Amino acid sequence: MQYATVGLNKTLLIVGLGNPGEEYASTRHNVGFMCIDEFARKNSFDPWMNKKDLKCELTQATLGDTRVFLCKPQTFMNLSGEGVQAVMHFYKLNNTQLVVVHDELDINFGQLRMRVGGGPAGNNGIKSVSQHVGEDYGRVRIGIGPKKPEQMDTADFVLQDFSQTEREALPALLREVNALLSEYAYGSPVTAETRSFL
Repeated sequence: MQYATVGLNKTLLIVGLGNPGEEYASTRHNVGFMCIDEFARKNSFDPWMNKKDLKCELTQATLGDTRVFLCKPQTFMNLSGEGVQAVMHFYKLNNTQLVVVHDELDINFGQLRMRVGGGPAGNNGIKSVSQHVGEDYGRVRIGIGPKKPEQMDTADFVLQDFSQTEREALPALLREVNALLSEYAYGSPVTAETRSFL
């Protein structure tokens, strides 16, 4: 006798990078948090839960036949990998099931670039994730460059709020990332591509 298997055949973990705390909420470095907060709102995810043992805030929903977890590490950016590794270990996930959404200074504001693998490009959150789980995971890289003024310290720039012009474009950015993450949730693989939203 054969038993029919009923249930989910896919699990996806989407991680947004950022720093916890109200003072960082609207900074460039927190655009990863902003994007997955918006994705959670648009797709009726469960309320966020603070999972101290996993060093993150976590929520989940089922989209199509995929169980999707959203994760916001609560360790501050430079230790983001600790929370990502803890969640992956707890749910027995591998890197093909991981997508990280983060800011990237080397890409101009108005562009998103997707790929699997690669170096951290100066983002300490990505550096930490790669140190903990390896480099071969999907990435949604959100341009926040170029740095203005050029002589400004990079850390100061990424921890600034978006400019007025950039803030006006954020709804378009969030819509584009929401569409992209929906594609991944419904089964599209992460492939190397660039999208513009301006």
